[in-house]
Amino acid sequence: MEIVYLAGGCLWGVQAFIKSLPGVKFTEAGRANGTTHTLESEYDGYTECVKTGFDPKIVTIRELMGYLFEIIDPYSLNQQGQDIGEKYRTGIYSEKFEHLEEAKAFLSQRNDYNHIVVEVLPLTNYVRSAEEHQDRLDKYPNDYCHIPKDVLDKYK
Repeated sequence: MEIVYLAGGCLWGVQAFIKSLPGVKFTEAGRANGTTHTLESEYDGYTECVKTGFDPKIVTIRELMGYLFEIIDPYSLNQQGQDIGEKYRTGIYSEKFEHLEEAKAFLSQRNDYNHIVVEVLPLTNYVRSAEEHQDRLDKYPNDYCHIPKDVLDKYK
């Protein structure tokens, strides 16, 4: 099993979508690449993300990127749906160089590559979100989510 961190706006919907994908073994709501080791304020530089454990024999990084592109607007900087701010930026983060190279290759094959604002960066820091954010849409299916319900349910 390998691990990547996928950011696509509010983590509630991203987690609900990602965990239903083929080859995904576990997900955890969290924050990536901030400047602190705790979630003390809105201004700590983190992006909301989903720690994603996956089986690379079943799903590749390029495929995970394709799935991510089903739920994000890759041209929108620091905003997905009604969620606005740096913590809602989109990206893929990993401690494995190979993951980042695969993600960059996925992006570079797109005709609109120069307009895409999805980050592809090494993971420098990760903090798990509070329990109330773990699998939030399973617990409260009517909570706000920027991802349409039919897209969330696509792979269930």
